[in-house]
Amino acid sequence: MRSIAEAKKPHAVCIPYPAQGHINPILKLAKLLRHKGFHITFVNTEYNHKRLIKSRGPDSVEGLPDFQFKTIPDGLPPSDANATQDIPALCDSISKTCLVPFRDLLANLNNTANLPPVSCIVSDGVMSFTLKVAQELGIPEALFWTPSACGFMGYLQFPHLVQSGVIPFNDESYLTDEYLETVVHFTDEIKDIRLKDLPSFIRTTDKNDLMINFLLVELERTFKASAIILNTFDEFEKEVLSAMKSKLPPIYTIGPLHLIVDQVVDNGLNSIGSNLWKEEAECLEWLDSKEANSVVYVNFGSITVMTPEQMIEFAWGLANSNRDFLWVIRSDSIVSGDSAVLPPEFIDQTKERGLLVHWCPQEQVLNHPSIGGFLTHSGWNSTLESVSSGVPMLCWPFFAEQQMNCRFACTHWGIGMEIDSNVKRDEVEKLVRKLMEGEKGKKMKIKAMEWKKKAIETTAPGGSSYVNIDKLINDILLK
Repeated sequence: MRSIAEAKKPHAVCIPYPAQGHINPILKLAKLLRHKGFHITFVNTEYNHKRLIKSRGPDSVEGLPDFQFKTIPDGLPPSDANATQDIPALCDSISKTCLVPFRDLLANLNNTANLPPVSCIVSDGVMSFTLKVAQELGIPEALFWTPSACGFMGYLQFPHLVQSGVIPFNDESYLTDEYLETVVHFTDEIKDIRLKDLPSFIRTTDKNDLMINFLLVELERTFKASAIILNTFDEFEKEVLSAMKSKLPPIYTIGPLHLIVDQVVDNGLNSIGSNLWKEEAECLEWLDSKEANSVVYVNFGSITVMTPEQMIEFAWGLANSNRDFLWVIRSDSIVSGDSAVLPPEFIDQTKERGLLVHWCPQEQVLNHPSIGGFLTHSGWNSTLESVSSGVPMLCWPFFAEQQMNCRFACTHWGIGMEIDSNVKRDEVEKLVRKLMEGEKGKKMKIKAMEWKKKAIETTAPGGSSYVNIDKLINDILLK
């Protein structure tokens, strides 16, 4: 028998798409919900559960009496690799195999003594098979689309682009820079978006493309959700949000989430983290030895891979800029799967002013006073963390909606400069110097600090994102 107190407690099941950039924001929201009185069941795939144990130790998945970790299989062959799985294969497998184990998991939760019954689901926007279970149980489900609002708006163009025959492209000639410069209708207010800025999955000639077909299904189901959650703030993406609101279920903007979580004083929650790679916190001591605004932070996120040649171009561009740098290089950063190897001459030449690590506590790094600029892949979490820290960016977008984040950072928010996808050391050197010591870099820093102030205001008590958390809970999750 459940106690009356337990039985009355709301119980949210939170399930992210199984990649680092999706797990981070959904875990942050789960922590906030727990702080607000919810029992939390956080669902990882078995593969990522094992990776969490490897990076954070077995205690990291023990949870708390009212915050438990559970797993479902992802349907892919077992693997002990310490890397993000192949995205198309993962999407295909999830859509075909995860519904039944998820349904069984919720049935087990609802039949477990001393656990409150599941009362709502918070699911990643691309794990929308969960909506069927919410419908069967008669409970609300909010879909958390983890990209930016502008990135999400890019995905929302896909059905129209398919219906109008724009995608898939007719042949390889459409993949040229010239064609990708074609301007597309985005919103009535924003008229400078090109095909090349839309999520990179459009760049296909395959009529049976896995990612296009997967996303079309996810987007169609989005309209059946009780609500949409976005990790952004109203003033930052005002025009896009206003264009979206009339088309979708209620939208709750609750970002930057990490700034709200940072206000929660709860020792229990501190033990719960989401890094799938072991963080090398010693880099913070190294940063302590550096002058204010003197270090370039380089991190291309959890998925980006590059060729050995591209890595060497970045390396010599950084070396030739004569700036101090902290560079995160994952063991799986190279396209071929080989380990990243940098020239011994580069290591020798930069040993006094460069530090190379495999992974780091990024929020703390970006907040460190020594960081003057961020060379990034333009993933949304990285972009938001940079904005919240007042750090301008050099953008080298890799895939998905990163191109859109880059475009907005450079042309709408005034805090970024883009590096050509065909990276060359001379361009890297020139842009690093421009960022760290040029007039444009100084203007970007001022703009970044303005956005930082607004991000802090919106997440402070009474700010729009802070208030939206309570609205989401009261209007949707407690219904």
